[in-house]
Amino acid sequence: MIKQPPYLKKGDKIALVCPAKKLPKPIDQAIELLKSWGLEVIIGDSVYASHHQFAGNDILRTQDIQRFLDDPSIKAIISGRGGYGTIRIIDDLDFTEFDKSPKWFVGFSDITVILSHLIAQSLTQCLHAQMPYTFDESTGEALTSLRKALFGEKQTYEYQSVFKNRIGEANGILIGGNLTLLAMVQGSVSEMDFKDKILFLEDVGEHEYSIDRMLRMLKRAGKLDQLKGLIVGAFNEIEEEKISFGQTADQVIWDIVKEYDYPVCFNFPTGHIDNNLCMTLGAEVNLKVEAHNVQFKYL
Repeated sequence: MIKQPPYLKKGDKIALVCPAKKLPKPIDQAIELLKSWGLEVIIGDSVYASHHQFAGNDILRTQDIQRFLDDPSIKAIISGRGGYGTIRIIDDLDFTEFDKSPKWFVGFSDITVILSHLIAQSLTQCLHAQMPYTFDESTGEALTSLRKALFGEKQTYEYQSVFKNRIGEANGILIGGNLTLLAMVQGSVSEMDFKDKILFLEDVGEHEYSIDRMLRMLKRAGKLDQLKGLIVGAFNEIEEEKISFGQTADQVIWDIVKEYDYPVCFNFPTGHIDNNLCMTLGAEVNLKVEAHNVQFKYL
């Protein structure tokens, strides 16, 4: 059974950290927004640290996150941004105290490494959602979805897909995140169990051939054939190649999963986009897919 950390309430302490790349700009407005939700915001040492590309060296980032994992007074840890670097420190983090007193961990993109690890090893729900670095580019809907998830308000998302979906309805435990990072943790202790799950995927800046390769790797590993459903989020900022791959990202994905019979929806509002809706990994959800209409709700 996947545990649910206690929902936040006004007055709770949360911590900001940067497990990967350094911040290229201040996040003061994002901090003020979090405070406006009634939260006390503690700024970690990694938030304004710098070591080449990273938010401080591996030791500093590890120690910073460890401090808040171990502190029971901290009720949520929010990653300032993604980038690259989380996989360098995941094996040095100790989740013993966290497991005794679970808390919400928030992030997306490179932070998928930690989210996947929490589902795989700590059996604890976590949030794939906007990070302070992207707050100023975010829609109000995406930020509200994060606030509601943290404070325990049930949510339903509805939208229309441009690319044609495979119709169907399913209930299941939600897993997923950034395709590149999910591929990178396969075969490690951070690998989630895909069986009977509703999987969501997103990525940014990857060529179609790379998306094809990673998905075929997951398929060959048996990760795609026993799903309850598949949610395809944003696959954006794909640079044009000199010789076309011949398929869009959505066409690549459909070609790989078309032989299965579970519902598949495309263009879901999650990923490296302004309307990056919060996805609670480990939660039980209902996915109802029609040809172009999609309803997703937490149960």
